Amino acid sequence: MNTAKPVMGMVLKGYPRISETFISNEIRLLEEEGLTVHIFSMRAPRENFTHKSVQAIKARVTYLPSEFWANLHRFLWPNLSAAILHPGGYARSFALACRRFMRNRNFLTFKHFFQAAYLVHHARDLNMAHLHAHFAHSPTSVAMFASEICGVPFSFTAHAKDIYTSDAAQLAEKIDKARFVVTCTKYNKAFLENLVGGRREIHCVYHGIDLELFFAHAVEHTPQPPYTFLTIARIVEKKGIPDILAALAVLAREGFPFRYVLIGSGDDKEAVRARVRELGLENHVELAGTMTHEQVLERFQHADCFVLGCKVASSGDRDGIPNVIAESMALGVPVIGTRVSGIPELVDHEETGLLVDAANPRELADALKRIVTDLPLRQRVIPAARQRVTDVFDNRKLIRELVALYRDLTRL
Repeated sequence: MNTAKPVMGMVLKGYPRISETFISNEIRLLEEEGLTVHIFSMRAPRENFTHKSVQAIKARVTYLPSEFWANLHRFLWPNLSAAILHPGGYARSFALACRRFMRNRNFLTFKHFFQAAYLVHHARDLNMAHLHAHFAHSPTSVAMFASEICGVPFSFTAHAKDIYTSDAAQLAEKIDKARFVVTCTKYNKAFLENLVGGRREIHCVYHGIDLELFFAHAVEHTPQPPYTFLTIARIVEKKGIPDILAALAVLAREGFPFRYVLIGSGDDKEAVRARVRELGLENHVELAGTMTHEQVLERFQHADCFVLGCKVASSGDRDGIPNVIAESMALGVPVIGTRVSGIPELVDHEETGLLVDAANPRELADALKRIVTDLPLRQRVIPAARQRVTDVFDNRKLIRELVALYRDLTRL
């Protein structure tokens, strides 16, 4: 009998990732609450730097081979080992992979199966009591196949893109097989429960933020022209950056004094750069690229408002509640968001920020002008926003809720 402390295997798409501080913060807090975590990352980090919070994490990391054919030799023995140790589970898991492939005709299904067996092989000396995956697509596929092989139960956290761009039948099967499912907004919870006809309860736990950190860097200044608008986001369709630029072009034509700082990178970076030139906004816009958390906090000190133009992308992808909205509210930088997905769960229009319809540049332009010039509005919104995140987005309170969920439903 293995008397070692039970371990939670955490399956991630990549680790560490600069855009996923909410996951690294969760792992750090889980460790502080006494859980032992072992990370299984489906690929090596792509950035050459990480946030300081990652350095506090004690969890060991096993990197799964990310390319199938190039790493076929690395897959062979772990899969043979898993098949020898768990012949029935390996057969059931392979049959599950075959059924899923027949539905989606996606050969990545088999890569995820082989990665799962690799995970099981490398976890053989761990007292792994539970597997948890972040994101409902490929990490949960790996966790599900590994669970089928070795009999260790799995759960997963569903976030945003992974929900709304997944095949409904494949996602519903994962929900049914999981010990439990967590998501980060009430909007997502309703969607997922409806997907499985209400037969499973989905647990909603917000990501939360480190309130002490952001309160310690509170921004306190009176806006002065030229006003500084700030966006921090991956530059992809669902963030609505072109809609923000269109709103800024309206302000520029009206002679309203402003500068706009966009921090982040992504697939649409060059298209956004071209759009800035087309709209004649070169003298107003700074494309700052990716920055560390410390550099971002410094940029917030000069921001008069934070703006995101979130929308439902053509693929169906959409945000949940971007953590940076909560961070802005905690810092005392008023927020403008859109009435999309879970954002209205945190931002109450004219109470804790301003909301506009997605893809409405005129409405957004008016909101930008108002948020920096209407001082009574700011005096009302800023403290109310701080109180809102204190009440519902404190990551230390939320992690205790998550730990209680894990311990109630697992052997951890």
